[in-house]
Amino acid sequence: MKTGSNTNKERMRAQRLRKQRRRRRRIRRLCTVLIILMIAGLTVFISGRILLGQENKDIISGYTAASEPAEAESESEEPSLSVDVEKLYSPYCILEQLDTGEILASRQKGTRIYPASLTKIMTAILAIENTPDLDQTIPLPDSLFSSLYVQNASMAGFQPGEEARGRDLLYGILLPSGAECCLAFADNIAGSERDFVGMMNRKADQLGMENTHFCNSTGLHDENHYSTAEDIAVLLRYALNNEEFRKVFTASRYSTSPSALHPDGFTFYSSMFQYMETAQFPGGEILGGKTGYTSEAGLCLASLARIGDTEYILVTAGAAGDHQTKPYHILDAESVYSQIGNRSDPH
Repeated sequence: MKTGSNTNKERMRAQRLRKQRRRRRRIRRLCTVLIILMIAGLTVFISGRILLGQENKDIISGYTAASEPAEAESESEEPSLSVDVEKLYSPYCILEQLDTGEILASRQKGTRIYPASLTKIMTAILAIENTPDLDQTIPLPDSLFSSLYVQNASMAGFQPGEEARGRDLLYGILLPSGAECCLAFADNIAGSERDFVGMMNRKADQLGMENTHFCNSTGLHDENHYSTAEDIAVLLRYALNNEEFRKVFTASRYSTSPSALHPDGFTFYSSMFQYMETAQFPGGEILGGKTGYTSEAGLCLASLARIGDTEYILVTAGAAGDHQTKPYHILDAESVYSQIGNRSDPH
């Protein structure tokens, strides 16, 4: 009996030892998990403190750096004139002071647009820069016209087979937006429109027009033919430094010299001025402009105005409407320039 009793006691003792070992193992595992969690939490805490410290350091450094000179620089970058462009018909626009390039107001200035005939600003300035004598005669062969007729391109009024002075063609580009004049210069300068377009894109790169790509010299619609209001403003500011371009850009009308097919010549009218009752507004005057329109681009306008002794350029694009509606692009220009004029007019 004692032997059996001892055996039971030993069995019970062994069971207690096993239970104790299992409890100790559970406790060790629990302790291990807690230690890992504590280490992880401590690591996160220390990292957070380091990042917070660096952030505070950066903020303090920022305040220190901005204390005097940077604050003055920030003030100098603020527009000197406040103009509201949010209620314009045109969703894309940029207003700049011409001589400084200071942006006074903008709306989606860096968004891609179809520039339509604003493209012809580039065509015109390249025509001037690459035609040594604008009084030379340039042919307009029959082959130039067929594709333009198919695409219903705007024309200046020259006829297939005609020859015209370069100066007449230049006015034909910027005033009535004549596509045949663009192709005549392209062929005469580069041998083909394709090669001339290469010149256009290289010029755009030189001017820093980073969001512009041309596919033709006329602005006829192509999905890969695009620009931005900001880039067109860069182009216009550059072109206006050229005396010949400025003279043509600011003309309201022009009569061509006689030719075989037009013995009496004929007269162009600015596609902008013909929609305006007057170029005058309180405090200033709109000096010139180039319009543009396709159904995809909407109504576009790049214009120049003088208010007091200061000149401004405004580029707008994407206004709803067409040639049969109100000239919303021109109404926008009048609205923007009038805001400046009213602020500048002491009366």
